[in-house]
Amino acid sequence: MQKYWGIILILALSFSCKENRDAESGLRESKKEIASIVPIKKPVVKQFGFDLDEFTVQQDTVRRGDSFGELMLQHKVDYPKIYKISQEYRDTFDVRKIRVGNPYLILKSKDTAETAQIFIYENDAINYTVVDLRDSVRAYKERKKVKFVEKELSGIIETSLSDALLQQGIDYMVTHNMANVYAWTIDFSRLQKGDRFKVLYKEKFINDSIYAGSEPIEAAYFEHNGKPIYAFAYENDSLKSIVDYFDENANNLRRTFLRMPVEFGRLSSRYNLKRRIRYYGNRIRPHKGTDYAAPVGTPIMATADGTVTESTRKGGNGRYVKIRHNATYSTQYLHMKKQKVKRGEYVRQGDVIGWVGMTGNTSGPHVCYRFWRNGRQVDPLKEDLPKAEPLAETLQPDYFTYITPIKDQLDCMEYPEMPIEKEMLPEDLASLDK
Repeated sequence: MQKYWGIILILALSFSCKENRDAESGLRESKKEIASIVPIKKPVVKQFGFDLDEFTVQQDTVRRGDSFGELMLQHKVDYPKIYKISQEYRDTFDVRKIRVGNPYLILKSKDTAETAQIFIYENDAINYTVVDLRDSVRAYKERKKVKFVEKELSGIIETSLSDALLQQGIDYMVTHNMANVYAWTIDFSRLQKGDRFKVLYKEKFINDSIYAGSEPIEAAYFEHNGKPIYAFAYENDSLKSIVDYFDENANNLRRTFLRMPVEFGRLSSRYNLKRRIRYYGNRIRPHKGTDYAAPVGTPIMATADGTVTESTRKGGNGRYVKIRHNATYSTQYLHMKKQKVKRGEYVRQGDVIGWVGMTGNTSGPHVCYRFWRNGRQVDPLKEDLPKAEPLAETLQPDYFTYITPIKDQLDCMEYPEMPIEKEMLPEDLASLDK
């Protein structure tokens, strides 16, 4: 009897499974019928805030000789609209300053006329300007959605800071930012093998995948000649949004003057009143400047805030700029390829004032940096220059609270393992002799 009950149970289960399969099959067929009646809507994908499927799209880059006006006229935009954009929206979109190589999109009407409706100009990888030419024209600025990813970076110097970072595939801008942080405290042209560093910063990504550069350094640690130097970015003036770098004791890393007027410049000749100069027949002739060799076109920076008193070309100096910083100090920058500033202009420390060249009496590309104190030329490398003010005492409690976890994070970071140099064995030396 038990055998018959087993057969009945198997038949019941088979019938139940068949019913389930039939039901599932019927459901699938129903879904197919519904799908054939109600078409599935394609998701709307927007770029720059517009559904590009609604327009005829032309994508290009600004070419030499292009102008906003000509581009618009070619795409059937009325001259009054072009004029209105150029006059009323100059602060938002200066049509005279579109740059060769920058991408742009023209969204045109989907009809036989194909008149330009929208002009989108990409200022850089993140920022763009929209010129809406429909109805009453207008222009406005927008930003692409950016994702920020925190990065930890460490390294040990073998040759230079830039090499240490490039070996890890790091954006050169990080090297530039590091140089700015420690510009007043470390001479990067004199780094020692074994110097080491740790850095915290953020990388930017568009659409989660397109790399868009790095943000300024948030915190860093640099050990130079065995001396550790911490740096923490901190806003010391919220009204002016001024961010400076301070050490673990709230001392400002900035000095009133930069150590040198070019990044990673090589000190090629010091201030020397008894120097023999090859250019003048190896005669003794006072050299009252400090020379930094760098490739032609390297940016030259103002070493401190001040007012440009001269920007001209004269004799052996070539093209040069002179800056009065205050009643005590002035600086001068010789042999420029070209100046960027004019007389009377106020410049800030770190501003580019020109580019390295070979104008005047010079045998190679460099900037001759001259330094005056109380009207007398002196050696800037021997001057005991004043430091910037430390962080205000009223801000220090909040500062120490802010940097404590960041300092712990830096301290816990490890350095990359360096390859172990193989010791030369006697048989290796013998093979070299052969």
